[in-house]
Amino acid sequence: MIDIEKQKDHVFDVVGALYEVHTELGPGLNEYYYQEGLRLQLEEQGISFQKELTIHPTYHGKNMESVYRVDFLCKDDIIIECKAVDELNADMRAQLFNYMRLLKRPCGILVNFAGRKAIIERYFYDETTRDILTVDGRVVHKYRH
Repeated sequence: MIDIEKQKDHVFDVVGALYEVHTELGPGLNEYYYQEGLRLQLEEQGISFQKELTIHPTYHGKNMESVYRVDFLCKDDIIIECKAVDELNADMRAQLFNYMRLLKRPCGILVNFAGRKAIIERYFYDETTRDILTVDGRVVHKYRH
């Protein structure tokens, strides 16, 4: 079972970096400006990351030609999906959840920089139960196969 409190502590500095980017750049910019700001902020804070990590999903153990690009993978286990939209929606959450499942990473952050305040949603993937959980331990998605 995933230790949510431990994972919340683990993502704390990354969440701080997201807020810092929004504070510095403000609302209303294109998503790519925020991604570039986040790249610079993560470097300043010394947080390890990969930007635009390319992944190929598999089918029956074979790599597919399809490609997904994860905005950021921090500390080797925190996936960040950046948006600059009016409102986060279920499709955006599903995108993050699928990245977490495909990469088998326990932490996912969906951030919307567009508004006056940054909206930051943190989720956790329990690989044992294949559930996506919120910070308060509520199951928001179940993967069953």
